[in-house]
Amino acid sequence: MSSPAATPNPTGPNPTAAVLVIGNEILSGRTKDANLPHIAEKLAGIGVRLREARVVPDVEEEIITALDALRGRYGYVFTTGGIGPTHDDITSACVAKAFGVPLERNAEAVARLERHYGDPSKLNEARLRMANIPAGASLIDNPISAAPGFRIGNVFVMAGVPNIMQAMLDGVLPQLEGGPDLHARTVACELAEGQIAADLGALQDRYADLEIGSYPYFRNGFFGVSLVLRGTDETRVVAATEELAGIVLRLGGTPNVTVGTKG
Repeated sequence: MSSPAATPNPTGPNPTAAVLVIGNEILSGRTKDANLPHIAEKLAGIGVRLREARVVPDVEEEIITALDALRGRYGYVFTTGGIGPTHDDITSACVAKAFGVPLERNAEAVARLERHYGDPSKLNEARLRMANIPAGASLIDNPISAAPGFRIGNVFVMAGVPNIMQAMLDGVLPQLEGGPDLHARTVACELAEGQIAADLGALQDRYADLEIGSYPYFRNGFFGVSLVLRGTDETRVVAATEELAGIVLRLGGTPNVTVGTKG
């Protein structure tokens, strides 16, 4: 399913973004983060460049410090995790402190929870904590379990559970201003990185406006490398790809060229 369209700005610079992953469970290895790749892919699809990602524990000082650094440096910041009903879900309170505003029981958030749970006895104080929102923030819809995320300034606070985060992000994307399309090509070949490194560096010098990455792999008993070229000027991406395919042939490899970053 395609995501809702962001507001395009095809002539402006590509907006930048950062992701702040919050949770002891990620740092301990108990839970593997699945949100970062999804956010990165969706942002790239609307011309927003993800420039940094951080993982911090459920510690107030570290959350606030990281959030302040990221929101001052990038156009958008997306946080995941820490907005549930338990004692260690402290993201909302930390965001409020970072922005210098009170944390308030949001009436609309309470109403959403009431509709979701139906039976008032199920809406205990722990669940009502999920309606505590920084003053002045706007809610992010949660069509799966009702407890909302929120936006304040350039910060979007979302759940850590992947399917809920994905649903929230679908609602957020139309609020963003995108940038020029990011075009990508992948040249895969069964050459070692060391064989192609010098030529790849020279190609990057000739196409300084593009991002050229090298990603080695081992498949079907063979070592190889996927060479990914990205940029906003499709003509330049195509030209560099053709040059790179020629380099691979010269070095004795067989280039497999695909559109996108898979290969």
